[in-house]
Amino acid sequence: MNLHEGEKRPLPSHVAIIMDGNGRWAKKRGLPRIMGHHAGVGAVERTVRAARDAGIKTLSLYAFSSENWKRPEREVFGLMGLFRLIIRSKVDQLLREGARIRFAGKIDGLPSDVQEIIRNAEERTAGQTGLQLVICLNYGGRQEILDAVDKVVESGETTPLDEKTFRKYLYLPDVPDPDLIIRTSGEMRLSNFWLWEGAYSEFYFTEKLWPDFGPEDLETALNVYQGRERRYGSV
Repeated sequence: MNLHEGEKRPLPSHVAIIMDGNGRWAKKRGLPRIMGHHAGVGAVERTVRAARDAGIKTLSLYAFSSENWKRPEREVFGLMGLFRLIIRSKVDQLLREGARIRFAGKIDGLPSDVQEIIRNAEERTAGQTGLQLVICLNYGGRQEILDAVDKVVESGETTPLDEKTFRKYLYLPDVPDPDLIIRTSGEMRLSNFWLWEGAYSEFYFTEKLWPDFGPEDLETALNVYQGRERRYGSV
């Protein structure tokens, strides 16, 4: 059945964002790339507030991919410092707002102190029932699937695998699949993000660079999503 004119679908439960364009934002202004990442923090704060106010239940952000280690050493060093600062400083605010923070990725591949900061943030906010904020850090979709296969083998699973069973071995099996994936900066690809989980996600692409992304951009993406009909392979 087609949507009637003016009819809208419910809001997405899980919105995922590929935050792209920090480096280009900085380059346009003659600044070091790390300054683009710092500017991107402001976009994160604005978007988290806007998602919470809109009633989004889960917001996941692609913060650092497993391929990002190939970037210049100085930039990676600066990013790790930024992660330390932001995660530490925002936990109390998340607690006040009732939000829960979780992390997806190969966390054991991060510096030991960053791992400790992550564990502390997850433990402190574990009982929160408001917005669920998922930070994908040292994350790669292909690696997640490979890690899940390894876990299946290690478990000695003997029954034939189906999607429900396989899902148990993903990084965050209880997090619902993203209904909507947003990518900024005009690029139109997944870049190894939520490969399993994004099988039936809707996509929204914007030319806006991530540091310039704001509540009005999220609202536009949500309106576009609500105007679509999700078929899941049906006619």
